[in-house]
Amino acid sequence: MAENQLNPNSWVDQYADYLFNYAIGKVSNVEVAKDLVSETFLAGLKSAKNYKGDAAERTWLIAILKRKVIDYYRKSNSKKGKAEVRMSLGYLDETEGDWLEEKVADPNGNLGSDSIENEELGLALQLCIDRLPHKQLQVFTMKTIQGISTEEICNELGINPSNLWVMIHRARTALMECLNKKWFNA
Repeated sequence: MAENQLNPNSWVDQYADYLFNYAIGKVSNVEVAKDLVSETFLAGLKSAKNYKGDAAERTWLIAILKRKVIDYYRKSNSKKGKAEVRMSLGYLDETEGDWLEEKVADPNGNLGSDSIENEELGLALQLCIDRLPHKQLQVFTMKTIQGISTEEICNELGINPSNLWVMIHRARTALMECLNKKWFNA
């Protein structure tokens, strides 16, 4: 039986400030942050029938907002025709998964080709991500890009934490192999 229930009538009073603070920290634009929070509430209302009650209402709303932030950056990057590499791959400590950041050109460096290299790396990375097997792609995207908690992912996909970390490890390994072939050794 579900422990949590939705109460959309109280969302604005209870969660608007929290969601706005989260959004402003991600997009650094007041108007965009307000829009993202509004879109989150709308999406929550539309998908309320899918709410299982496993997660707290605020946790569920923040998961929706995280997806809205990702969508915002995808749309803005596709409009510019650029792919930016903005991924935090640290999971358990500050250094695990930093292999990507070590390979990305320094955007503050003096070399004029750095932005081109970052764009090319972003495109190569997206190509490699798109080639992951469906389940690995799903888990990798949810955990690494969207920042969804292990518990939420496991509940949503019906897997245990060990399976999740094995899939993430395999996705990372596949991405590194693909990037080595497609970009680093090209």
